[in-house]
Amino acid sequence: MNRKPLLKLQQSVPQILLAMSASAALLGSLSVNAAEQDTKAEENIEQISVIGSRRLGRTVEDSAVPIDIIGADALKNSGFTETNALLSNLLPSFNFPQASLTDGSDHVRPAQLRGLAPDHTLVLVNGKRRHSNALLNLNGSTGRGSSSVDLNAIPANAIDRIEVLRDGAAAQYGSDAIAGVINIVLKSASSGGSVAAIYGANVTEMDGVPQLESVSEGSDGNLAFTEGGDRSLTDGQTLTLQGNMGFELGDNGFLNISTEYRDRHSTNRSDYDNRENYARLDDGSLDPRELTVNRYNHNFGNGDVEDFSVFYNAGYQLTNEVDLYSFGSYSKREGEGGGFYRRASDSRNIEEVYPDGFLPVITSDIDDFSLALGAKGFVSEWNYDVSAVYGQDAFEFGVINSLNTSYGPTSQTSFDAGTLTYDQLTLNVDFSREVDVSFLENSVSVAVGAEYRREGYQIDAGEEASYAQGTFGPGGAVTDPVDGPFGAAGAQVFPGFTPESEGDNSRHNVSLYIDFETYLTDDWNLAVAARYEDYSDFGDTLNGKVATRYSLTEDLALRASVSTGFRAPSLQQQYFTSVATVFVDGEPTETGTFAPGSDVAKALGSPGLDAEEATNYGVGFTWSTDFNFSLSVDYYQILIDDRIVLSNNLSGAAIEQLLEGTGANQGRFFLNAIDSKTRGVDVVASYNVATDGYGDLAFNLGYNYGKNEVTNIIDPPAELQGAGFDQDNLFSGTELRRFEVSTPRNKYNLSATWTNDDIRTTLRTTRYGETQDPSDIPERNEVLKPKWITDLDVAYSLSENLSLSLGANNIFDVYPDATRENVDDVTTFSRLFAYSSFSPYGFNGRYVYGKIEMKF
Repeated sequence: MNRKPLLKLQQSVPQILLAMSASAALLGSLSVNAAEQDTKAEENIEQISVIGSRRLGRTVEDSAVPIDIIGADALKNSGFTETNALLSNLLPSFNFPQASLTDGSDHVRPAQLRGLAPDHTLVLVNGKRRHSNALLNLNGSTGRGSSSVDLNAIPANAIDRIEVLRDGAAAQYGSDAIAGVINIVLKSASSGGSVAAIYGANVTEMDGVPQLESVSEGSDGNLAFTEGGDRSLTDGQTLTLQGNMGFELGDNGFLNISTEYRDRHSTNRSDYDNRENYARLDDGSLDPRELTVNRYNHNFGNGDVEDFSVFYNAGYQLTNEVDLYSFGSYSKREGEGGGFYRRASDSRNIEEVYPDGFLPVITSDIDDFSLALGAKGFVSEWNYDVSAVYGQDAFEFGVINSLNTSYGPTSQTSFDAGTLTYDQLTLNVDFSREVDVSFLENSVSVAVGAEYRREGYQIDAGEEASYAQGTFGPGGAVTDPVDGPFGAAGAQVFPGFTPESEGDNSRHNVSLYIDFETYLTDDWNLAVAARYEDYSDFGDTLNGKVATRYSLTEDLALRASVSTGFRAPSLQQQYFTSVATVFVDGEPTETGTFAPGSDVAKALGSPGLDAEEATNYGVGFTWSTDFNFSLSVDYYQILIDDRIVLSNNLSGAAIEQLLEGTGANQGRFFLNAIDSKTRGVDVVASYNVATDGYGDLAFNLGYNYGKNEVTNIIDPPAELQGAGFDQDNLFSGTELRRFEVSTPRNKYNLSATWTNDDIRTTLRTTRYGETQDPSDIPERNEVLKPKWITDLDVAYSLSENLSLSLGANNIFDVYPDATRENVDDVTTFSRLFAYSSFSPYGFNGRYVYGKIEMKF
């Protein structure tokens, strides 16, 4: 296939978009319809934001902190149906790589804002705190060691808009709001609705990875492989069905319901396995089955996922002073993700069960629900909002196509590996009003409130066979604890949670806050906030924030903020315990994760967990003109002390002795190990043109530059200075470099949307800057070069109520550089897993789709 014309076109897209922007500016100055332009400018100015300020009616345009508003139209003008992917495509400071072979993280993938951990971003729904998922991201993915909100459980068709506050806000909203806040505002229409069907698939050619054509026995008696051109695939077929409907509740209320069903098939971007699968024959020759066995024996890519979700949003005006509201959700996701292939001759295989070897598969069954009830209104000059929100996420692990080696040929092949459950109850009371102060020309907006939050985290053990060690030893002999070793304990790829791992833990906290905001002059706005929180498990904290905005002219304004913040250690980080196969420097290893307060962790030097502390600084300007052009530039610096990370994978003779009987040969735990500094710049620009006879054009540019640094590392504990340990520090150099270089240093988002009568065309291109996948072994460090990823969506209205869309994400089929061409030391597994999981745009290639939507 000749890729040069496509490559030239792909390289030209950014220049085309920039040229279109310049041409549109000239065209707009000549032929813009003034009335339409003024209307659009007025609509932009009147975007009301729920976050960033508690002053009623605060608009994005006059906010003292940077806020992005993403409307429902922008969310649907692409083939992405996952909310995380949509945000990554629209926000330059948002990072959503799509790792594989990361156990449960294959099914609940984390994302980042401003290069920080996923749990450094607070997620709200309708302005209320959303509960976290129960999963802890552990194995080689972005956000290692964090738990976050599962944004992909919120269907895009339920969303009216997304508000993204890019500023520290822990002093306003509490724990987690260090990188910023994402607020999902649900649809509230009381009539009408829509149904849509989206179908697509990856139609792709794996750049730098050849197709295996044939296998033979070479003249030297070893395997010989014949390779062809780049491997072509069509997979990842995905069907998405969406529905939304609004209803009136009497004369004074509404009920809006949204549903989504998605069935996504797996993708596979693995290379072929060139290892011998079977033991050699007695005469030393190859087993004849080597020539016919399936060499594509791993599954590296998206797993199979089927999920269903339903959201509702309701409100009712009870009296002129009282409004009742409620919203809630239920979602269910079932997924399958492959692990590491066990060859027929592998000591972890029983050939009587799997004569050709086996690929163990981790299954997920995730149930998530939430319910919010509240009342708001006006009493004695005070606006009030009283609410209760409960949410729960349960992640049930299973293992199929596997076995417990220590049980021998009688082992079962599927296992219940246990369940993780997280739940959260939040009670809020908020009051606000305007207060006149004698020495100020303008009134002061005052907001006060209190919050009670109770969190619970439970680990339920799997069935006995999923974790137990039987008496069947290597080589097929029944062994005795005194006479010899047993076979590997537990279900292969993911041993179940043991009774020792079980626990039902909880905590609560109480917080009080106060906010003041006023205009000191007609041009100078000042906001001050303070928040006190008291946690039952680690103590109290007091945080504050000051933000200000000064209008130099009607169009140009300066803004700045400074705040302190914190993040409480999650219950998942405090109590999670498990043993699983982890990929460590190119080799799968059985690694145990132990609670920081456990005897094992303390023996390794665990000091226990405390809260993270942060200081945020921001300064920038906004420029908004009367010809529909706006620009904002914001610099930020985020300092985090006592940052919670996952320790080194500690190994050595002393470790193995300590872990005897756990099924692990390496150990790790969470601790406050590092201080970090994050600095960057966000640039957002937009320009809208309404022409006479040529339709409307909307141009957007987003840019983020971000740099992460580890500024301090905890001193090595005395426990790691003795003999029998392979490490002398709790935090590895590889993880340090992952903090600093595993997200793009810079990212550009360029888009142009043209609407003319019944046609709407959206062209987006994103440049992802250099990203690295570091290793303890320098020869295995992987540098991912900058790449442009381009998406195209074309929609046509067949009638007033019916529309058809066709498009492609990554239309030029761009891949990260193939790993086997990108490192000096190619290992078995770095060759098998053809691309780095730290690629910020994934590695599944081109995705083409069609969508049909009916409105009523």
